[in-house]
Amino acid sequence: MNLAVTAIGRDRPGIVAAITSALLEAGGNVDDSQMSILHGHFAVMLIVSVPEDASLESLEARLDEVGRDFELGGVTVSPVEELGRGAGPTHVLTVYGADRPGIVHDTAKTLAELNVNITDLRTRRTGDSSSPLYTLMVEVAVPEGVGPELDRALDGLRESKQLEARLSELESEVF
Repeated sequence: MNLAVTAIGRDRPGIVAAITSALLEAGGNVDDSQMSILHGHFAVMLIVSVPEDASLESLEARLDEVGRDFELGGVTVSPVEELGRGAGPTHVLTVYGADRPGIVHDTAKTLAELNVNITDLRTRRTGDSSSPLYTLMVEVAVPEGVGPELDRALDGLRESKQLEARLSELESEVF
């Protein structure tokens, strides 16, 4: 059985050890995960495989206990279908400019219009309050033959939104 486990809370040492301990007690194996610190909050998403006879109720109870111990808000456990990995990223797109609302939306909309799939997205706001800089790094799967059209669309994004954008082809998939 495959499960999605999510949690968020104030970052502190030991969260990953406690969550994975609870999963291991249930016979679980972490198949895929993403963990990050966002503004001091630790956020985690895991896809875990557990034996078919594993007690979902006892796993949820154990993870709720971890959530209370570490003051995590809303630890969730949900069954998910096995879908496989799908197409991996082919390119990395880096977009940056003066911070303003809409940078992620404008970029995501441009990519979606060309059927370019976002496989990973990270953002960071840097600089001081008088001149904040926003950086967006996106791993994408670009369909074959879309490259020239994507280049033109990114030119339009650069001009209309006063952003810098750089698209780089990945040599090989690391993950």
